[in-house]
Amino acid sequence: MKFYAAIHRWRLRHLSEPVLTVLLAVVVGLLSGLAAVGLKTLVHYSSRMVGNIFMSHQSSYLIVGLLPLVGIVLTVLFVRYVVRGDIGHGLPSVLLAISRKNSELPPKNMWSSLVASTITVAFGGSVGLEAPIASTGSAIGSNIGRWLRLSPKNVRLLLGCGAAGAIAGIFKAPFAAILFVVEVFLFDLTATTALPLLISSLTAATVAYFLMGTGVQFSFQVTHPFALSQLPYYALLGIFCAAVSIYFLRVTDWVEAWFARRRGPWMRVVVGGLLLGVMVVLFPPLYGEGYNALTDLLHSDPASLFGGTFYQSYASMWWAPLVLLLLLIVIKPIATATTIGSGGVGGTFGPSLVLGGLSGYFVALFCNQIGLPPQDTANFALVGMAAVMTGVMHAPFMATFLIADITGGYGLLVPLLAASAVTYLCISPFERHSIYARKLAEQGNLLTHDKDASAWHLLDMQSLIETNFVIVRSGNTLRDLVEVIQTSRRNVFPVLTDDDKFVGVVVLDDVRKIIFRPELYDSVKVDELMHPMSEGDLVRSSDSLSDVVEKFRVGNRYNLVVVDDQDNYLGFLSRANTFSAYRRFISDTSDE
Repeated sequence: MKFYAAIHRWRLRHLSEPVLTVLLAVVVGLLSGLAAVGLKTLVHYSSRMVGNIFMSHQSSYLIVGLLPLVGIVLTVLFVRYVVRGDIGHGLPSVLLAISRKNSELPPKNMWSSLVASTITVAFGGSVGLEAPIASTGSAIGSNIGRWLRLSPKNVRLLLGCGAAGAIAGIFKAPFAAILFVVEVFLFDLTATTALPLLISSLTAATVAYFLMGTGVQFSFQVTHPFALSQLPYYALLGIFCAAVSIYFLRVTDWVEAWFARRRGPWMRVVVGGLLLGVMVVLFPPLYGEGYNALTDLLHSDPASLFGGTFYQSYASMWWAPLVLLLLLIVIKPIATATTIGSGGVGGTFGPSLVLGGLSGYFVALFCNQIGLPPQDTANFALVGMAAVMTGVMHAPFMATFLIADITGGYGLLVPLLAASAVTYLCISPFERHSIYARKLAEQGNLLTHDKDASAWHLLDMQSLIETNFVIVRSGNTLRDLVEVIQTSRRNVFPVLTDDDKFVGVVVLDDVRKIIFRPELYDSVKVDELMHPMSEGDLVRSSDSLSDVVEKFRVGNRYNLVVVDDQDNYLGFLSRANTFSAYRRFISDTSDE
């Protein structure tokens, strides 16, 4: 503790907080990049080990069908007996921390999601690793900021640096990583935030290049350049991907809710693990992240999807790849939600990439099969990846530039932007928020780019209620009121009935003329001195703070009485305290 205190004192004397934040962005980028590389390496070797041990067995179908159950059981045991607590729900828990918890994430989040997701995916769980590693990076940034006692604003910035570093480390795409933080975590890209986010992303990407080489997740080079005549077909792809995105969101909601209603965690584990095993046996591309199948599609090898299946003899039929692709599009969201709902740990970032690639390839192949002008299936798969990510994550720019980086150039920039824009426009009337933010928005727990509106939604009205007003009862005499006045420091006295119903207030200025006339103490009643309150003077505990602000503005009042829905008195809201809390919120959450 003495060493920690000495470091803190030295920091206060020699480093301003903005300078320290920039320096820490390097540290956070380094650690989150190492975490990303470590996770990918750990999953790679774990998957190979599981495959070497089990896949060569004669009863391979049975073994493959049981592996997801084994992985989910091990994950649940790890969470219950090693983590000893809830890991959280990935990126939604990070968004909740940003909105409600001063960007504070538990230290265990720096490693728990990383290990748990490794177990789940290595044994065939149909989820992605991107969200767990982004959560890990966020926790690294949050805890470093808190350990050095930075302000909530800079703790939040380092949290964003950790998430950006994690994404940059996985995909070696620093610019897309910055856009991920801006669009998914709803950061404002300002002069204050841009430099730390850029430094963290570049540091993490450099670590990934140094340790894993120059290759990217989906190494691909565009060989068929975009032609303007193809634009209508890419627009059609955008519409199809919007429908797929809505299906993905609805199905994952329904399946996870179905598992949540099952009694007993082990019932969910067994049912989910076995169902996932059946899906994986029938459709091997659902095993694990699914990136191998996606890479095969990008290299125009749809026949590989039939490998290891009992229906692989149909691969040569012209209609078979279309049917299989459509079935994978339908079942992939079910497999992902089943993995998560039954106790596995993973994210939906990777599945949305896979689903988009399947969708793009399906649309191109369908156009080619029915005699329309031939389209490049690999290009459509790449654009589909960006479009579905846009629909699911509401991050069109991040999706566009991520895929542009994957291709090693910007030859597909126009179709990427066009398809993403069409998808975003089509899905917006149905889903206003990303898959990570939608439930938080429904609960009123989401900090958005509109900081003014967020302030009134996220500030806790209960914490602003002042309760140090001394009450008087309806029917009391002036003598009772004088005794109350002697003990109070306020000049307003709420009047309540015997059952605590609020009926009005007595203001000290109105009793000054008679307070020194003892002969009136027993004859004058409080009810005669009371001011009845109108609805404009009252606030219900169920009202939002935006309603409160409107009453302050319209009525030009300095205090409002707070009652519950049964008119029971709770306290007062002060105009000065309410707006002071608003200014503090804006100061703490502004990225400028």
